[in-house]
Amino acid sequence: MDSTQLLKGVLDVAVLAVIDREDGYGYDIVRRLRAAGMDDVGDASVYGTLRRLFAAGALTSYAVASDDGPHRKYYGINKVGKQMLADQRSTWRSFAASMDSLLTTPSKTGGKR
Repeated sequence: MDSTQLLKGVLDVAVLAVIDREDGYGYDIVRRLRAAGMDDVGDASVYGTLRRLFAAGALTSYAVASDDGPHRKYYGINKVGKQMLADQRSTWRSFAASMDSLLTTPSKTGGKR
């Protein structure tokens, strides 16, 4: 199975969950997603997701000066984003339980027809 297709479907909720734990700037969020096991996540995908979530009103942003160069744009989750995250967590739990049931329940025919 191609994990990049799965990743596309869960990137919004993954980004919201990472920011819910702690505000972060783009590459920091990419790094935290990868550290959580999402090795295939692309920088551009995360930056696009951040822009989309910000435009949807789920995130706030603010600039922080950096000693290493230009300022960094940090993202934080707001009330709208927290509600989105809660809704998506519920949807995920239901979906994951359904998939787990499908994948762990043995067939009656043992896979033979």
